[in-house]
Amino acid sequence: MRFSLLAARALIGRVKTAGGGDMRALIIGGGIGGLTLALALHRKGIETTVFEQSAQIRELGVGVNTLPHAIKELAELGLLEALDAVGIRTEELIYKTASGQEILRQPRGIAAGLDYPQFSIHRGKLQSLLHNATVQRLGAEKVKTGAKLVRFRQNQTGVAAAFEDRKGRRWVEHGDVLIGADGIHSTVRRAYRRSPGQPSWNGILMWRGATWTDPFLTGRSMIIAGGMKAKLVLYPIFNDPEGRPGKTLMNWVVCAKLGDGSTPMPSRDDWSKKGELADVMPHVEGVLHLDEVDIPAMIRATPEFYVYPMCDREPLKRWSHGRVTLLGDAAHPMYPVGSNGASQAILDAVCLSDLLAEASDPADALAAYDAARRPATSAIVRANRKGGPERVIDLVEERAPDGFASLDDVATPDELTAIVGAYQRMAGFSAKQVNRKAG
Repeated sequence: MRFSLLAARALIGRVKTAGGGDMRALIIGGGIGGLTLALALHRKGIETTVFEQSAQIRELGVGVNTLPHAIKELAELGLLEALDAVGIRTEELIYKTASGQEILRQPRGIAAGLDYPQFSIHRGKLQSLLHNATVQRLGAEKVKTGAKLVRFRQNQTGVAAAFEDRKGRRWVEHGDVLIGADGIHSTVRRAYRRSPGQPSWNGILMWRGATWTDPFLTGRSMIIAGGMKAKLVLYPIFNDPEGRPGKTLMNWVVCAKLGDGSTPMPSRDDWSKKGELADVMPHVEGVLHLDEVDIPAMIRATPEFYVYPMCDREPLKRWSHGRVTLLGDAAHPMYPVGSNGASQAILDAVCLSDLLAEASDPADALAAYDAARRPATSAIVRANRKGGPERVIDLVEERAPDGFASLDDVATPDELTAIVGAYQRMAGFSAKQVNRKAG
């Protein structure tokens, strides 16, 4: 039986506090941001329950890069050893033109003098790692799957949230705060923006996959080749020396601009659908080239891959509404440029947990979190629309569309490093920012 509007109102009309002087947080969404928040709140002694709509938390998706400022926070949560077991510490990032000419080569993480590494990792393995840690530390009953948020209501003493499971059974949970970490199609966000519409699409489609192949360069190298019109992102995300000695699981992303964004975006049901070789190969063969990797052969060897629209949303003027707030993609979905999506969700989680632990009034903590994180992430959303650090590629390709004999004739090293360095400082992962000691 589905919730009727009247039944939902009756069930959640009786808002009450979680009880006593203890705080309880209700987290909507069991992704990277929501699970990190659960761990961070648990560290602070705050009771927490995660509600995930999917029937189970599975190792889905492909690769993700997690930057040193986010890894610093995961290390503080005691997860560095677990990350090393399932990911790869990225040592260098190489920017190239679509035809494979090198523009800029940068050391990353520890190799760049930071105290913490950058990780290339399978998104599903990162989520599974966080899920396992949450279950071990909080208890399995604190992660409720198959729990769809239907409605919520708050007053000055607490929040009540109505849920429904896959069999139509319904119940209400009470807490002191509710955090929407439920992604770009967030139910919590929609409650405060009655007609949010579709996410904003820039006309770029992304094909993403991962396949076992030979490593290239250092075995910990990452390549971004091509600008916003045609791009390849390539990096290894897992080694299996026992099962596949000498091989690495290679994550790849092909981006192609198919329009200016004015054409209709793929419907929500078409997100993350299986890709077809006939659709992606015209954007690869004769368009993207690397000496290090046979790109067409790699894509053809991929058992299955997926296609997504490159989307974000316009930054909000407000995340927090009393005892309810947003986190991660629910708050600030951004183009996957500069490796910042998952990283910023992790930073959100730690900031929010710290403020909730320090504040006497949960609503004050959520307002302070809004003031601290919203401007910072809004700046990244806007920067990513312009290419973020990858703008160095667009700059060179615009000035030398047919390639170059000498890069110095096109752009100076200082000009290129200034673009990348400015982005790192804005996003908070320069060496000086990451290595800054607390207190």
